[in-house]
Amino acid sequence: MHYTKAPFLAFLFIVALSACASSHTNETIQETHNDYDEQLAEQLGADEYGMRSYVFVVLKTGPAVITDESRRKEIFAGHFSNMGKLATEGKLVLAGPFIEGGKKRGLYIFNVATIEEAKALVSTDPAVAAEIFIAEYTKFYGSAALLELNKVHKKIQKIKIG
Repeated sequence: MHYTKAPFLAFLFIVALSACASSHTNETIQETHNDYDEQLAEQLGADEYGMRSYVFVVLKTGPAVITDESRRKEIFAGHFSNMGKLATEGKLVLAGPFIEGGKKRGLYIFNVATIEEAKALVSTDPAVAAEIFIAEYTKFYGSAALLELNKVHKKIQKIKIG
């Protein structure tokens, strides 16, 4: 019998994956973590794995170069203030700059269902409006516990930004 390598390997992979999935399905369903808090999971919109969808945004260096120092300060003050506002509203889950990221300058993780919603929020950022940054959007599946991050951060942030 003659098999073409690629389709045959793909077939074997699917068979193996199906076998693994079916052998672990019963174990997964029967095991519940001892610390599981159903009320908290529901409050955070967690699925059975404790996960949920977000929109992940990478801010990259944009085409604009602002050389006027006072204008640049004003834009970045607005940038930080806007992040604080979005975090307080529960829309911005996580934000921060990349260290040694090259043209990738920072990230946002938004608690929204669609990329369109994230685009609307990012458009309120003065640094994006000024084209200092441009944004790339991706759906992200991560821990629903990220929604608790801002509450904890307020307790450990000594110096207010923006």
